[in-house]
Amino acid sequence: MQSNRRDTLKLLAATALGASTASWAGVAQAAEKTRIAMVVKALGIGFFDACRDGGQEAAKELGNVELIYTGPTTTTAEAQIQVIDALIAQKVDAIVISANDTNALVPVGKKAMQRGIKVISFDSGIAPEGRIMHLNPSNNQLIGSKCVQMMAKTLKSDGEVAILSATAQATNQNIWIEEMKKEWAKPDYAKMKLVTTVYGDDLADKSYREAQALIKAYPNLKGIIAPTSVGIVAAAKAVVDAGLVGKVYVTGLGLPSEMKGAVVAGATDTFAIWNPIDLGYCATMIAAALIAGSATGKAGTSVKAGRMGEVKIGDNNDAAMADPFTFDKSNIEQFAKIF
Repeated sequence: MQSNRRDTLKLLAATALGASTASWAGVAQAAEKTRIAMVVKALGIGFFDACRDGGQEAAKELGNVELIYTGPTTTTAEAQIQVIDALIAQKVDAIVISANDTNALVPVGKKAMQRGIKVISFDSGIAPEGRIMHLNPSNNQLIGSKCVQMMAKTLKSDGEVAILSATAQATNQNIWIEEMKKEWAKPDYAKMKLVTTVYGDDLADKSYREAQALIKAYPNLKGIIAPTSVGIVAAAKAVVDAGLVGKVYVTGLGLPSEMKGAVVAGATDTFAIWNPIDLGYCATMIAAALIAGSATGKAGTSVKAGRMGEVKIGDNNDAAMADPFTFDKSNIEQFAKIF
């Protein structure tokens, strides 16, 4: 009996040791998982939710990556800085940011990089000194030109037009507006006048009020260009609510799922966007490559981004993912089911 008792104790000890070893192995394996944080302008925006889905797709494909999707509740640099500081304290491996302010996030970007965290911006950039590289969703010149060309097609290049942007500090918005103005300067648009630019801060209610104010302030207004997925939906709603469908048209950058109603109603003829799922996927893939050391993010180099192919990095360590795609009544039903 004594011998049996000793054998049982040995068996229990071995079992416990095996369980302990397995447990510690599981912890070690979890600890080895690469953590990439995606920091968006604000939570609750459909465009960025789609970016998150793409990031999660990339993380699953890579296998050893955990995507942390986060952001502030307000579209301010101060709120983003608080989020990023918390991620630095958590010692994540990389931070992928869509910046609310190109310059204000430079110090916190530097702080993260000094602690060995790979920092890239996407969609809306941080100034070069605050990140390793920036991923534009498309070519800035093509985006700006496309917005003007879509409005010109609808209005036959004749009438007053206003721009409804996001925040006054949003890097991507400001670059696109400058590119719009360059396109607008062509003789083809001599009869299509830009009357003003206003800012809705990527908030649905404020963007709606700004669109209403534009309609009231400019009784001859024929079009509103909103290069923001929040602003374009709000502007289209303002046009519909004012009973001005067919008199005032809205175009810009938006999500098919959110713009289907505006297109069907006739408030929007055409609009454009790149696939935000692809954008989130591509940004996450690039961040993982930087962590692994298979890419540097330096100008003149390239990085493999899974199904998005090879992304070439140009001046200021900027890269472009793809050209914008146009949506209208012919394809809105199809794409509204996707994103």
